Amino acid sequence: MTDARDEAPLWIGARRDAEIDVIGVGQSSLDHVCLVDGLPEFAGKARIAQYLRMPGGQVATALLGCARLGLRCAFVGAVGDDEAGRAALAPLERAGIDLADVRTVPGIPTQLAVILVDRESGERTVLWHRHPALAIEPAHLSRASIARARLLHLDAGDPEAGAWAAKVAREAGIPVLLDADTAVPGMSELLAHVDFPVVSRGFAESFAGSRDPADALRGLVAGGARLAVVTLGEQGALGLLGERWLPSPAFQIVARDTTGAGDAFHAAFAWAVLAGFGPARTLRYANAFAARNCLALGAQGGLATQAELEAFLAENRPAPWKGPALP
Repeated sequence: MTDARDEAPLWIGARRDAEIDVIGVGQSSLDHVCLVDGLPEFAGKARIAQYLRMPGGQVATALLGCARLGLRCAFVGAVGDDEAGRAALAPLERAGIDLADVRTVPGIPTQLAVILVDRESGERTVLWHRHPALAIEPAHLSRASIARARLLHLDAGDPEAGAWAAKVAREAGIPVLLDADTAVPGMSELLAHVDFPVVSRGFAESFAGSRDPADALRGLVAGGARLAVVTLGEQGALGLLGERWLPSPAFQIVARDTTGAGDAFHAAFAWAVLAGFGPARTLRYANAFAARNCLALGAQGGLATQAELEAFLAENRPAPWKGPALP
């Protein structure tokens, strides 16, 4: 039997007359994707079976996913004045994403990541580098830019700027979605202004000092989140809305590359919130969008259109819940 609460929109009042749907403040990257047959031990060696340079970055990838789903997007970030920066922004430009607020920093290399992907499992290990000059500061942000959107999406790369932007959005009645991988200084101020913290298992464990994601979710909701979510990889995602637990199992796929799964999850989550979906449906669509992205190489290789996402959902069903036991 369907719970009526599953049908209630997660957010009421998202403006239809806004200039854009989603503004994203955060990181873009040029990824060096290395397919390997198993990862070597530290100080060991392994042959790269295939090497590719592909665009990535948490917020940039999420915005591209939003654009594929039909949303109008704008990106606020920074790249170097190099070929890598142009390559990282190219798919966003082709998708029609507004890049007017992207800074190009002279003499500085664009953020990069070296991603080792195990060819058998599709699991990946990420090594990344971001020059300090690429950091986003509150002075780089504009109240007017944020206020023209229906939803604000952030990563945790620059917590002070993120907190400033989130506060501006909150004051304007704009929902705030956060992608957090690592607990860093300044996170408490940022989280105080976030409606939808959708965080990794690693962040949850660090934030709560516990291996039980439920502890982190309780803390995030107590701090003011409307719906807090921990993504759990092949297990799916677990959410907490008030006192209601929302287990959302993953889809069974043969992953080619799990890079960007979390970014894709955030993209579909943002789209679902603006579409007026209820909590369970939002998580199911986000899991499906992430799973489909894992069928292709690179963070952005499998980002789906609405039609492709619906086709995937029609052909696939979530696995039974195999995540943590519910409280």
